[in-house]
Amino acid sequence: MQIKPEATDTRAAKNSLPQSRLRRSQRVIVDVPLVVRGEAEDNHPFREETFTLTVSAHGGLLVLENHVALGQKITLMNPKTWDEREGTVAFLGPPYAGLCTVGIQFARPAPEFWAITSPPPDWHTAHA
Repeated sequence: MQIKPEATDTRAAKNSLPQSRLRRSQRVIVDVPLVVRGEAEDNHPFREETFTLTVSAHGGLLVLENHVALGQKITLMNPKTWDEREGTVAFLGPPYAGLCTVGIQFARPAPEFWAITSPPPDWHTAHA
């Protein structure tokens, strides 16, 4: 799986704070396949196969066909490892190719969930 670090956040240049102070863990641009389960805005349960846009030790940005709400709990399953984690919807972004962009935050850092062979160095200290 090929990964590349996300472009530097422009806020880091505007604020004189180092990037490590702006993010708890570095984001990585990577397409990780996922199966997501939860309830749509209309309270109907859904199960959807999707993928990530970026990931970090603390969560990720993914796309969903179903509409969800801020603060909502959803379950993510990595079909390569069968690992499951509960996440909270922490961000709702602009549409991406007609899908909803959804930022998910784990209750505790879970860098191993993404099964990335060479994660950024700060992922190793994220769950310390």
